[in-house]
Amino acid sequence: MVSWDLGIAGLGLLAGMSLAFGLIAHWIVGKRLTRWLWLFAAVAYFAAGTLVSEVWFGWATEVELQPNIDGLSFDEVQLVTLTGLVAALITRFVVRRRPPTGRRAQKPSR
Repeated sequence: MVSWDLGIAGLGLLAGMSLAFGLIAHWIVGKRLTRWLWLFAAVAYFAAGTLVSEVWFGWATEVELQPNIDGLSFDEVQLVTLTGLVAALITRFVVRRRPPTGRRAQKPSR
């Protein structure tokens, strides 16, 4: 059974981090994928951050996890940031290699 000890300050910090991550991911990938990418990325970051902080590292005490901000395992949530940024960079690479929708791919000129 999971013990949820995430307080209001921890939730607020995670929400702010999620919004910032969503905007940065949208800036990295660009508008070619979807204009709602920032929202999808922010919601996914919030869900993943909650799971990492409360489920994956929920067994640890505040002494074992520092810094612990009102129940939020801050350093462990940064693993989500790193993983998400790598995913955004890979997505940017894949999206930029595809031709824009509605146009045919052209052969490279010699």
